[in-house]
Amino acid sequence: MKGKQSRIGLVGYGLAALLMLCQFVVTAQKKKDKDAPIEPPKEISDNDKLEAEYYFIEGEKYFMLDNFAKAYEYYMMAYEKEPQNAAINYKIADVLTKNNEYVKALGYATSAVELNPDNKYYYLLLANLYSSMSNLPDAARTYEDLLANVPNTEQHLFDLAAIYLYEKQLDKALETYDRAKKAYGPMEQITVQKQQIYLSQNKLEEAIREGEELIAEFPGINEYVISLAEILISNDQLDRAKEKLEEVLENDEGNSQAGIRLSEIYRKEGNTEKAMELLQNAFGDKSLNFEAKVQMLAGYIAQLPNETLEQPAISLSQLLIEAHPDEANAYAIAGDLYYQLGQNEEALKMYNEVLERDQSNFGLWQNVLNLEMSMNLYEEVAAHAEEALELFPNQSALYYYGGTAYLIQKDYRKAIRLFEQGTKFVSGNPDLHSVFYGQLGDAYNGIEDHENSDKSYEKALEIKPDNDHVLNNYSYFLSLRKENLEVALGMSSKLVEKYPDNSTYLDTHAWVLYVSGDFKEARVYLERAIQDENASSTIIEHYGDVLYQLGEIENAVRQWEIARDMEDASENLDKKIADRKLYE
Repeated sequence: MKGKQSRIGLVGYGLAALLMLCQFVVTAQKKKDKDAPIEPPKEISDNDKLEAEYYFIEGEKYFMLDNFAKAYEYYMMAYEKEPQNAAINYKIADVLTKNNEYVKALGYATSAVELNPDNKYYYLLLANLYSSMSNLPDAARTYEDLLANVPNTEQHLFDLAAIYLYEKQLDKALETYDRAKKAYGPMEQITVQKQQIYLSQNKLEEAIREGEELIAEFPGINEYVISLAEILISNDQLDRAKEKLEEVLENDEGNSQAGIRLSEIYRKEGNTEKAMELLQNAFGDKSLNFEAKVQMLAGYIAQLPNETLEQPAISLSQLLIEAHPDEANAYAIAGDLYYQLGQNEEALKMYNEVLERDQSNFGLWQNVLNLEMSMNLYEEVAAHAEEALELFPNQSALYYYGGTAYLIQKDYRKAIRLFEQGTKFVSGNPDLHSVFYGQLGDAYNGIEDHENSDKSYEKALEIKPDNDHVLNNYSYFLSLRKENLEVALGMSSKLVEKYPDNSTYLDTHAWVLYVSGDFKEARVYLERAIQDENASSTIIEHYGDVLYQLGEIENAVRQWEIARDMEDASENLDKKIADRKLYE
């Protein structure tokens, strides 16, 4: 034999190749004591066997180098010499499987199992092939054959059970897990899977029994008791769950997991004070699951406003941050809490802490910008919007926030830049599209580019004819320019008809009438406008101007004096009052 091996060039392949060859020879020459192959065996000459061995080892060499095409070529040459060899059939199937040629591989894998029903790897390859082809019944049958024919393969009961679960053959899955339990004894993995099956079948007591058996088998492992308590809580078995958890805390007072679950029971029972007391200890535990804490705190935030919860919730949020100072979500949930409580400054502080740690959450940027807008922090809004746009350049809301902040600060050219860019990213939202063009109209008006201002307003109204902001501003600015007064009057008339008590819209309509020379009609609308206790100094001043035009000088001066003492009074009021004369 050694001489023959030398002759066909096997010398020099090393120990690994020789070991493979030995295994190959044993496999190839093993007599079968099971079913015969599909094709009746034929006599193989010694020379064919030697050539098959050589090609097989060459194939193995290329297989180990991940050159599967070349390996397949040599395996097929070996197969031509010895087609009834199980190892050759297996390797051909293996290569074809790696190349996703499942149908082609199936015949060879089946032959490998039939030729040598004692090799577990042949079954595993065949089962994998069936699974890859979505033929789970045959995959299950193959695992069953493996378990029946090859000793010490019980670990594959879990693979078999997984198939039955996927196929929703729950009774077979339970039976398979029972076989695994018999082989390995009680295991957490087996218990959890059986519990899930029983729960899906609405067999709560059976699921509980499984948990009790695991606890009895491994006394003192609190995790098993807590897991059972969680099932009981989920199924409103609160008294039984409470008993389990209190038992854990008697033996392990600082067990945070048990404390959290017991606090949940107290919360459901309405004993918020006791629930919060338990959570104080749990939230300070750094080892306790962070996400579980966040979800628990979120549950309490959802119950706000509630005076009894406010301070304990704040305390929990602080403990969460102390225990997990590097977790961005610890600050985010605290920000949500403060926002819910109306403590905007604290909320903004927390949200900014999040941004220092994680800038990837677009919703967080929106929260910050909303708060800053509501707090009139326009410089901060503009800066944060520009920063966020570097990360989210396609988000139209950021262009709106930034542009509006610049507009309010009268930095009109920066506002125009952002609004112009933002219109490119507004799609499928005509209302927002109209808003952008309305803001553009305001910004262009600010730099006295009336042509582009009017075009922007017209575009806004083309998209949304009832855009109140545009109808008001466009008509008012036209009246100030004394241009297209009929158009302005038409727009302002729509507003006062729709909003008969809105002092701003009444003032705009009155001023269009005033510029048109209809002072008596303007007086009617201004007298309605000043009934609003929040009427601005501009409205009061306009009322004085109308009275002056109607010859009621004393009354006009009196209105100007009222306007002068209000916020945002115009600069020429003192001159009007001193000279008792109208200046426009």
